[in-house]
Amino acid sequence: MKKFSEIAMKVVFLLSACISIVAVLLICLFLFANGIPTIGEIGPLNFLLGTTWRPGNDIYGILPMILGSVYVTAGAIIIGVPIGVLCAVFLASYCPKKLYTFLKPAVDLLAGIPSIVYGFFGLVVIVPMFQNLVGGGFSGKSILTASILLGIMILPTIISVTESSLRAVPVQYYEGALALGATKERSIFRASMPAAKSGITAGIILGVGRAIGEAMAITWIAGNQAIIPDSIFSGVRTLTANIVLEMGYASDLHRDALIATAVVLFVFILIINLCFSMLKRRNKT
Repeated sequence: MKKFSEIAMKVVFLLSACISIVAVLLICLFLFANGIPTIGEIGPLNFLLGTTWRPGNDIYGILPMILGSVYVTAGAIIIGVPIGVLCAVFLASYCPKKLYTFLKPAVDLLAGIPSIVYGFFGLVVIVPMFQNLVGGGFSGKSILTASILLGIMILPTIISVTESSLRAVPVQYYEGALALGATKERSIFRASMPAAKSGITAGIILGVGRAIGEAMAITWIAGNQAIIPDSIFSGVRTLTANIVLEMGYASDLHRDALIATAVVLFVFILIINLCFSMLKRRNKT
């Protein structure tokens, strides 16, 4: 009976793994089967490097959206990654137990807040705040405000994964560094964190994936302007926002162009993952 249950569970686990792989393959097949011919019809250079998005005239250039996604994601990384990693270090090494019982659930709660709630918070708090700070007719909807909101949104992912990775490091690494005369901070940053590098990198990748794939919150506060930005105070439209805003009424070539935009976004995320993977391999060698 015990042997039968083990075999049955192996089959269940195998089927679960196969379903996950098949689901990913089907998504890739759908995107590329519909997106690649459209890119070829519009013209790869016209589509990827075009600066005008005008569906009514069958002009589909997504360079402003590509740059908007890159700028907003880069801003979120600059804001969210250092804060998230340092917060994880505090939770893992410095936080008193009584405070930890309140702070850890609060961080986990951030991960469960819907994107639309984040967007509403950005619209009624962050945007008016920067309107008052900058002044001069500034609308408050810009790369800067979108980056700040995305930086907040990726915090729980980075904090949770990084903290788990730091706690998984054997305590002997930390104690050995202390025994050699290192300070507590030096022991953490020079002994524990390098040992947890792969987990920290995984947390950053997940955070970046959420940042570049976010749609609803960014649609409200990024400015929704399909133009090439010239400063951090310029309004932008990201690739995800472009799809969300227009897919509901798009048809024919317009709909196919939006699917092709999703292909570009998918390739974007693949490139980011590959870059992080190459960086991890380089650090290991």
